Amino acid sequence: MGPLVGSRSLTLRRHVCINAFAAAIPRRVIYRNSRLYSQVAKDEAESSSKRTSLLDLWHKYEANDELLGLGSEDIYVGLLGKSRNVSKHLSFADLTTPSGEIIQVCSSSERDSEAHDDFRQVPAFSPVLIRIKQQEAVNAAEPTASEGSSKRTVYLDSIRALNSVPKNLIVTPEVQFPPTKRHLQIRFHPELQARLQFRSWLKGMLNHSLLQKGFTDIETPTLFKSTPEGAREFLVPTRQKGTAYALSQSPQQYKQVLMASGIMRYMQWARCYRDEDLRADRQPEFSQLDMEWAFAGAETVQKDINDIILGALAALQPAHSYKEIRGEVVPVVADIPSTPPPADQPVAHQFTNLTFADSIAAYGSDKPDLRIPLRIHALPDLEPYRNFVGMITHLSNPLIEAFTLPLNGCSPSDARKFVTKFMDELPASLANNPDGKPQILIHDSSKPLCGFSSLGFEYESVLDLVSEKQGLQDGDLVVFQAREKPAGQYYSGSTRIGDVRNLLWKALVEAGYMETPRLGEPGSLRFVWVTEFPMFKPVEEGEPGQEGAAGIAASHHPFTAPLSQKDLELLFTDPLEAKSAAYDLVLNGIEIGGGSVRNHIADVQDFIMRDVLKMTDKRIKDFSHLFEALRSGCPPHAGFALGFDRLAALMTGTPTVRDVIAFPKTMKGEDPFVQSPSKLSNEQLAPYGLQLRSKSA
Repeated sequence: MGPLVGSRSLTLRRHVCINAFAAAIPRRVIYRNSRLYSQVAKDEAESSSKRTSLLDLWHKYEANDELLGLGSEDIYVGLLGKSRNVSKHLSFADLTTPSGEIIQVCSSSERDSEAHDDFRQVPAFSPVLIRIKQQEAVNAAEPTASEGSSKRTVYLDSIRALNSVPKNLIVTPEVQFPPTKRHLQIRFHPELQARLQFRSWLKGMLNHSLLQKGFTDIETPTLFKSTPEGAREFLVPTRQKGTAYALSQSPQQYKQVLMASGIMRYMQWARCYRDEDLRADRQPEFSQLDMEWAFAGAETVQKDINDIILGALAALQPAHSYKEIRGEVVPVVADIPSTPPPADQPVAHQFTNLTFADSIAAYGSDKPDLRIPLRIHALPDLEPYRNFVGMITHLSNPLIEAFTLPLNGCSPSDARKFVTKFMDELPASLANNPDGKPQILIHDSSKPLCGFSSLGFEYESVLDLVSEKQGLQDGDLVVFQAREKPAGQYYSGSTRIGDVRNLLWKALVEAGYMETPRLGEPGSLRFVWVTEFPMFKPVEEGEPGQEGAAGIAASHHPFTAPLSQKDLELLFTDPLEAKSAAYDLVLNGIEIGGGSVRNHIADVQDFIMRDVLKMTDKRIKDFSHLFEALRSGCPPHAGFALGFDRLAALMTGTPTVRDVIAFPKTMKGEDPFVQSPSKLSNEQLAPYGLQLRSKSA
């Protein structure tokens, strides 16, 4: 009993001590601990609830090859469209399968009431798995949702949604989703999806054609070095402090090195990066089909490019391949015939050739739009029109150019209203032209001298010239513009009258006074090669050029060869008069590609950089790898880069490349969907030896 009593008394003493200790603990500590235990219990409960919820979602939407039943003839997966309820017992919906086929799903309560209830509860636009009943004959008395439809109809056995859809998602033909919802734009703007699919098809066609011609597809680095090729670069700093890559402006130098490496025909779908001012047909990163030919000149390059583009256009067979989607005509890949075009199918498209000088003289641009009728003409003798010349310019011995545009069903009075509005909205560069504003006259048979009294009695000779003796009708416009007579070779990309001509034509088409062929019709795509460009031009303010001290820059790039020996000799005396072996491909007034014969002789390349452009020794050393390749028996070679974004945009009838790029940048170079570019912190910059400067610095 003693030990027992002793043990009991020890226990009592322990309890007394513990109680005394507890009484000595501050009340706030006890409260804090109780809150902690309560929070832990709450967190555990929430974690358990979240676990249960996630497991339920996983079980509800689980999908793998076995569950999806892929390969089974009675199971389909895809995106469900809006249901069309014929009655409470019969419903239809379209199912877009991964192959792109659209199947009509029929659900009937008479066949399976439980499946029918499930079908009507699945939200529109859900990804679903459906099991169908074995094929049954369609009851002729049973109504269908799409009379005359060529879609297959299947009968529902069961349906399971594979993910949820936002309840506030509204999709109608009128709804336009913003760029921040790019995924919804692609999914629910069918014309956008059609363009992206066509882009993929076109890429495959061009790729196949080049491989058949013996080209080798070679990838070159995107992380390059800073070299003065003519455009601003994107720099990528490295952790080796003070060093940076430059994102490749183009694979230009690598592909020339490949020519010296024995690769006779090179191609690449290249991503290129240029920090330039943006516009509708330009992005900071873009795709180009890059090509180079050994032992070839301009004619070989142009013939091969003509072949691959015409081959793709012929496969389209316009009568079958174009559809109107939400008011826009676009090629639809699913409708492109799988069989080759008939041998006797007429050629709907052709390529024209113009020299730079002829293009400037006839169209006022080095990017001529051949859809615009008639050309620009220079008045050969100004003496009979001295009074008129004095009215439109202060120049003492100007060059006066003119063109006419024939209008459709436009009265002289309507034409005057249009011209007044057009002149009021003229861009400042044209309205404030120091050589004088454009002068637009209107043919009006009710007026003296048909409205051309300001020209005097010799007006008919002017009209014969500008109309190319086709005659004018009431309402037709005749436009005059003065400019300085060029003292030497003209090197700008356009003239003022060329700019006016392009603007006026677009405005007349929008107003309905002129027509342009619809996409897919003959003449809707007008290709033209522009050749024999000036080799150099004065450096423009704000342009990086090649960082030389001569005050001139290469019009194309510094690797372009002179057109002839005569032009090489001009580099010693008057570089601005030299022509280059460069060529651009233009489609509907938009440059879609450019190339040139290259300088394959290292000493000529060194002379152009060192003596003509007056680049520094340090900058020339940046090209040492290229000089070494050229001196290693590099063959003569020529190249071309096709701006694939622009080509795809024009061939699908959109003025902006953003419509053929899945995730494009805005005019500010921003991606509103992912919200890039993002701001950097000093912590992120520290490994690169960089830091943010304060605004006051």
